[in-house]
Amino acid sequence: MVFRTCIVEDNSEARDTLCSLIKEYEKNARGGADTFNIACFSDALSFLDEFGGNYDFVFMDIELPHMDGMEAARRLREKDGKVIIIFVTNMAQYAIKGYEVGALDFIVKPIRYESFAMKMDKAIERSKAVSGKEIWISERGTKRRLRTEDIKYVEVVHNSCIYHTVHGDFSTYDQLYNVCEMLKDAPFALCNRCFLVNFMHVTAIGDLSVTVAGESLQISRSKKKAFLTGLNEYLGGK
Repeated sequence: MVFRTCIVEDNSEARDTLCSLIKEYEKNARGGADTFNIACFSDALSFLDEFGGNYDFVFMDIELPHMDGMEAARRLREKDGKVIIIFVTNMAQYAIKGYEVGALDFIVKPIRYESFAMKMDKAIERSKAVSGKEIWISERGTKRRLRTEDIKYVEVVHNSCIYHTVHGDFSTYDQLYNVCEMLKDAPFALCNRCFLVNFMHVTAIGDLSVTVAGESLQISRSKKKAFLTGLNEYLGGK
């Protein structure tokens, strides 16, 4: 499998180190099963200007010129809720904030290969677990295949379930229970009795609201604890 990988780092030596580690991982850990196409940017603004949903992994330094990596990650999440972000930093005390923007993990400089390889194993497992899942729905007598990673959320309206996806909305006659069963192994949870949300597309959380790919949905008080627990587990890589 080919993974499109991006490094956003202003220090040329650090960029070269990351590139070398990725290539070493490709050779030693994966045995040629996976390869990595690598692009590099020296600042966040040029990266965001170029970004068009075209990367699987983004290694983001926190200390960057013009715009720090944390703010860049917040803006990236407005564009893409599923790209895997890994912070690279020598400021470990701030790295925990990465979970606020859905970062998978963080790497503390100086980077050791053993630690790097463990985090790459985690990132690849997450990526393959999500991208490999598909479901079939019936829409007006036609069978349609949907990739679970493309589903932003499922909405229940009377006796229909509307799948809001990155490719448009698709409606089918079904019950929410059946939808939950189909998606039980994917990172979805109910935020209220009408919306089943894909954690991959969550970009912000309010007191009783969740932003999913730019849309604000209500979180009911009865679902809030379970929803936030599921989200935290997803962000923590469990």
